[in-house]
Amino acid sequence: MSEMKPPRRVAVLKGTRIPFCRAYTHYGDLGNLALLTAALKSLVECCHLEGKRLGDCAAGATIVDPREWNLAREAVLGSGLAPETPAFDLARACGTSAEACIAVANKIALGQIDAGVGAGVDSISASPLLWSHAMTRRFTAMSRARSFGARMRPWIGVRPRELKPEPPRITERQTGLNMGESCELMAQRWQIPRAEQDAFALDSHQKAHAAWQSGFFADLVVPFHGADHDNNVRPDTTLEKLAALKPAFDRTPAGTLTAGNSTPFTDGAAAVLLGSESWAQAQGLEPWAYLVDAQVAAVDFFDKKEGLLMAPTYAVARLLQRNGLTLQDFDYYEIHEAFAAQVLCTLKAWESESFCREKLGLNRALGSIDRSKINVKGGSVALGHPFGATGARIVATLAKLLADKGRGRGLASVCTGGGMGVTLILER
Repeated sequence: MSEMKPPRRVAVLKGTRIPFCRAYTHYGDLGNLALLTAALKSLVECCHLEGKRLGDCAAGATIVDPREWNLAREAVLGSGLAPETPAFDLARACGTSAEACIAVANKIALGQIDAGVGAGVDSISASPLLWSHAMTRRFTAMSRARSFGARMRPWIGVRPRELKPEPPRITERQTGLNMGESCELMAQRWQIPRAEQDAFALDSHQKAHAAWQSGFFADLVVPFHGADHDNNVRPDTTLEKLAALKPAFDRTPAGTLTAGNSTPFTDGAAAVLLGSESWAQAQGLEPWAYLVDAQVAAVDFFDKKEGLLMAPTYAVARLLQRNGLTLQDFDYYEIHEAFAAQVLCTLKAWESESFCREKLGLNRALGSIDRSKINVKGGSVALGHPFGATGARIVATLAKLLADKGRGRGLASVCTGGGMGVTLILER
């Protein structure tokens, strides 16, 4: 047998994205393929990769149009990369592009490829509408008929309700609850008050606005299709305005999640270039950071009634243990803000002695985090959340923060639908 080679260091070399825009605004007429192609093309142009063959490209979306069945490969073919660059689709709900980065990084670490791209996209605006099974059967029968009479026969007895198309639903099959309804239960269990959620949301908007004003996003976000900035950032929002919003998921007096402290439906795409140190040097690219390790986890959110979005608490605990680190050993924390309440529940769980002992199997609480280090350039509540693209946005943001600092360590955490979580450690 040949001797196993030690894994290679994996550099995060660059990340780009198109502006994240609220659904049905700037990208209303564009689907996943157009958005993903734009993100990949911007990365290719920024890194001068036109005509070059990369080892692989992993990308995906949460809401998939069946007409775009080979999404990653088609996007690569339109990106300016050499047509010989392979690509594959993958999905892990909201952690899709974070998982894409991990998949490419693992190939680089093993020496299978020298460089690749992890990316993701979602276009809520162009989500495919579905017909009911009854309506689908009628269309199928009509398409297979050979005469006019036979083509009309399937429509005899059609009911008006069958004519109504069904939009995609982000609902958990196991519980029948959507993500917001599930997070309401988490907020109640962990006793996260509305005021604390609104304050967290305000902070996210203020940080995002400051980041745009300072030019932090200048080399991360590339103008596209009439948009040159993330259009959900609200620099003029206040606690008073946020407090005036009605609950969006639990409309009883107990409801605390609103449109203001939750992520909006968003269109967007993001991509990250990863490579070995030798490949980066040959291309004249300076690494922003290095992807050191990653961990995914899942929770039983139906039988055991664990919080749908609490899996990152487990993933981070395992990641820290494997790397001999504490929760406080980081300069930056990029935590996906599916909802302000979700982040606050996660932080409270890590601070809980009983949760860390009983659920995470630790002998003490992981402890608290310096909140000034969390999402320092704003998070998903302000920037928006195209499901498949958020992971790549977070990886790129964290890598650039470390590059700007010149050294340090960062923790990335993404909760996902289906009760899963994706976490990564980056260092420089």
